Amino acid sequence: QVQLVESGGGLVQAGGSLRLSCVASGSIFRLKAMGWYRQAPGKQREYVASIDSGGSTKYTDSVKGRFTISRDDPQKVVYLQMNSLEPEDTAVYSCAIFKGSSWHSGVLGWGQGTQVTVSS
Repeated sequence: QVQLVESGGGLVQAGGSLRLSCVASGSIFRLKAMGWYRQAPGKQREYVASIDSGGSTKYTDSVKGRFTISRDDPQKVVYLQMNSLEPEDTAVYSCAIFKGSSWHSGVLGWGQGTQVTVSS
């Protein structure tokens, strides 16, 4: 069973940057797609970004050009670099591991989440 632990959230002013990290346990990390989702107060959880086992990335439109997802397979870490943050980015960000090598395979498990708050 894979466990995911996020870190890096916090309070930042609009226009600032944060980098989220998600450390995974287990030996199958390099074979799985990884992703980030977020949930703002009163809203449903939404997809933010994903990276396939081969390194292909995908982003939701609202973060394109501002966020970058990357992975370090030997260290079993997936990152989300968030630049030019906006108050609308305020949410709990959760790491996800997918069932297969692509995000199409569906989510296998979640981390506990880390809070990101962007002040105006």
